[in-house]
Amino acid sequence: MARYRSGRINEEMKKELASLVMTDIRDPRLTAMVSITEVEVTKDLSYAKVYVSIFGTEKEKADSLEAIKNASSFLRREIGRRMNLRHTPELVIMLDTTIDRGMHIDDLIRQISTDKDDKNGTR
Repeated sequence: MARYRSGRINEEMKKELASLVMTDIRDPRLTAMVSITEVEVTKDLSYAKVYVSIFGTEKEKADSLEAIKNASSFLRREIGRRMNLRHTPELVIMLDTTIDRGMHIDDLIRQISTDKDDKNGTR
């Protein structure tokens, strides 16, 4: 039962944070496309790891991540207002690189595939 509740809290917080990042953060450094990929709240609701995927150049990624980290107290306050929780967790913003790693692995597979085709003389 507790696992189901934490899953609901994670998903609701993810939805609210995504909405807040898209509409309410007015930081000029936030230029890249930002997506909240996952939220993991501890059982005691003291911390929430917020995984953020950022698309853009390395400078845009760094600037956008810094802007979101600087807005974490604002995000926490708004989450506290929007969600009915006994305790609003402290947000720990983390960069999610799984999409970048997946694209890199895909590129490696394609490269191996074309190298194999070149050796076999097929294309």
